[in-house]
Amino acid sequence: MLDMSDKCQIKSKYKNMGLSIHYSGCLRKAESLPSLIEEVKDISDVYGWKYHIFNTEFPDNTLDSQTSFDEIYGICFTPTNCETISFAFLSNGTMVCPARISFFAHSENETQRSYIYTISVKTQFAGVIVHQLLIRLFKYLNDKYIKNLKLSDESYYWETDNENLMRERFKLYDNLLDNTVLSIQTFPIQSDEDIVSYFERLMRHIDNLKKE
Repeated sequence: MLDMSDKCQIKSKYKNMGLSIHYSGCLRKAESLPSLIEEVKDISDVYGWKYHIFNTEFPDNTLDSQTSFDEIYGICFTPTNCETISFAFLSNGTMVCPARISFFAHSENETQRSYIYTISVKTQFAGVIVHQLLIRLFKYLNDKYIKNLKLSDESYYWETDNENLMRERFKLYDNLLDNTVLSIQTFPIQSDEDIVSYFERLMRHIDNLKKE
């Protein structure tokens, strides 16, 4: 039988799997960086979002041909109840996740190094309106500043521009979160299972429910 601390642990871990967006890309032109930063800063100021500005100009206003993790350029911001959105770039213009550089920049594992170049942001608790605003912002910045943008939106709003589908997806994830404790009660731990094994089995069960 799971005690209260186990239940809290499972619910907390599952919340970390809320609806998210995942993206990667490159800056089109070195000279456009200050303008991108200024526009994102202005938008953040309007909505009262916290932001952080990295380097604002590339050396000689050009993109390097080599990959270097020594300096980060661009801006990141954090909408209310949302994880941080990064428009941060290496000197060669490649978009990166700043937080992952410290973990994987010196890794000899190619898969681990690839994590640097994909940014994943959970928007679940920011809500539908903020999520929709962020997707529209991505579309705007993509048209103006970004090339080779690859974005996967778990609400499908980026791909379909279907607001009703987006709301349905949010509702699905909300229901899954609300039902986590109920799942624990109706999906009991087995006698030979530790908490980690149980959690992994529960997540597989919930993933299967999402596909139905």
